[in-house]
Amino acid sequence: MKKNKNKNPYLSVILPSFNELDNIKKEVLQSVYKYLSEQSYDWELVLSDDGSSDGTLEELEKFAASHDRTIVVKNAHRGKAPTVQTGMFKAQGDLRLFADFDQATPIEEVEKLLPFVKRGYDVIIGSREIEGSKREQEPFHRHLMGKVFNIFVQLFAIQNIHDTQCGFKLFTEKAVKTLFPLLYIYGPNREVNKKAFTGAFDVELLYLARRKKLRIAEVPVFWKHVKTVRVNPIKDSFIMFFDLLRIRFADLTGKYSNQ
Repeated sequence: MKKNKNKNPYLSVILPSFNELDNIKKEVLQSVYKYLSEQSYDWELVLSDDGSSDGTLEELEKFAASHDRTIVVKNAHRGKAPTVQTGMFKAQGDLRLFADFDQATPIEEVEKLLPFVKRGYDVIIGSREIEGSKREQEPFHRHLMGKVFNIFVQLFAIQNIHDTQCGFKLFTEKAVKTLFPLLYIYGPNREVNKKAFTGAFDVELLYLARRKKLRIAEVPVFWKHVKTVRVNPIKDSFIMFFDLLRIRFADLTGKYSNQ
């Protein structure tokens, strides 16, 4: 792949983090950086931290100091959505991928997403549900949660997308500038959850993409379950369900039109 003629990198990779010392010890950052270093295109790595309190930020800064094309974005703790948002705004890439810090979907899977840019898609999302995808070591209750949640997503928000929650999504620069400033449910006014919580942030992004008539591609990827204590199946499911209703209500009351 040819390098860009302009000064912007071809691809920005945004990794949001919140108390990720365990994953840092597993050399997650080194594996992402190694992959990017082997590519022929220009790239940058954006480490956007969500006010970590376990020493993660210090480790990110050490890593960036010894690895070129790596920048750290410091955020007060406000949750994943604003952390991804600030990383997207700080990034300079023509294409911008956000991926989960634990690399449940490894960075190499971006190779499956990139071809869809040439086909004219603005938002390309990794999927664990469509034909060709592969998922490993996922507990049954987690899979069931995802299936049930997607039924409600289809009913109340977005049809014909089978997995809105996979943390591996690629956006063109146009899509970033169009969608991220419009976030309302997961925008700057959202009440801060002291714990790490993802919620229906991805759904709001995709709902806005459909509303703005951007082209969305859902692409099968590999995903491996990484054990976490951050998911409360019952509590989180209720919060995410009510977020779907809030997204629809925000649209009906003109919140997205007024942004």
